[in-house]
Amino acid sequence: MAFLGRRARSYICLELCGSVLNQRRHSSSRVDWKQLRPMILKRIKSRSKEYPIKRMIPVAEEVMRAREIVTEGVSTLLKAVPVHSCKFCPEVHIGATGHEMKTCHGFKRMIKDRPHKWGPGNLNDILIPVQAFHLREMFQDEIKHDQRFDYARVPAVLELCHQAGADIPDEVLYRSEQLSTTVRGHSQQPAPILPDQLRYIGQTTLDAWESLRLGVTKLLLVYPSKVCEHCSEVHVGPSGHKARMCGVFKFEGWKGMHKWKKAGVDDLVPQKIVWHRRPHDPPVLVDGGRDYYGHAPAVIELCMQVGARVPPKYHCMMKTHGLAPPVR
Repeated sequence: MAFLGRRARSYICLELCGSVLNQRRHSSSRVDWKQLRPMILKRIKSRSKEYPIKRMIPVAEEVMRAREIVTEGVSTLLKAVPVHSCKFCPEVHIGATGHEMKTCHGFKRMIKDRPHKWGPGNLNDILIPVQAFHLREMFQDEIKHDQRFDYARVPAVLELCHQAGADIPDEVLYRSEQLSTTVRGHSQQPAPILPDQLRYIGQTTLDAWESLRLGVTKLLLVYPSKVCEHCSEVHVGPSGHKARMCGVFKFEGWKGMHKWKKAGVDDLVPQKIVWHRRPHDPPVLVDGGRDYYGHAPAVIELCMQVGARVPPKYHCMMKTHGLAPPVR
């Protein structure tokens, strides 16, 4: 019994001493944030010296060239390929006549399952413009709500290339996005371009589109960009701006503040998805075959209409080998 008592007392003493030693050890290893704060602030101020990264400058320049090729190529193809856009919703169709599927939801999404009312399409229906604030410096202070008119709005891709070190002329950076050539009517004759020339322009545009998206993906791995979770606002920089422009929750407590998250390539270079008509589909897509038809990005569909080769990664989306809708 005496042996068991001594052993119990030694065990209790060891536990008490061990807890005290652990407390001293944890108290001695606590971080003194008052001493680290100047070091953190100095690191934040000096990080701008690391940018732009020299190895990424050629990527940014390649993205700029690809964007110009895509814009010029799509503008040229719009003169030869008819494009239709709905007057009441963002739906776009590429073909001789618009489809007859009842997928129109109206301007404010207050209706559904209505037929589209087609009109002539333009460049912005194929290449969706995405703009962002043009920052004077990459690591400058956040843009306040009262400063939102002090900064110009430029295309988000060009702002990303600018921060990546690409030399962009002012006439290109501040050029308006409304450079589209509207197709006034489909009764007019196509532009006098030979089929071989159209096929070459389409293939060049398609290759440039793939190069553009690949280059933006590479830049986003190095240069941070933000997108709002509730709207399509994009900000190129380490942190989002403070301008209260989000119209989804403007009557809530945060009064239109954006909820930022990491942006992807689809946020800066969005793909406009359109219906794809396969060779074994009817000339006009009808509502009954909605489950059978495929889709394709608008740029890919436009280039394919003139004979460009589509990359295999789009075949699944296009349902190339899918069944045709039943004949009624």
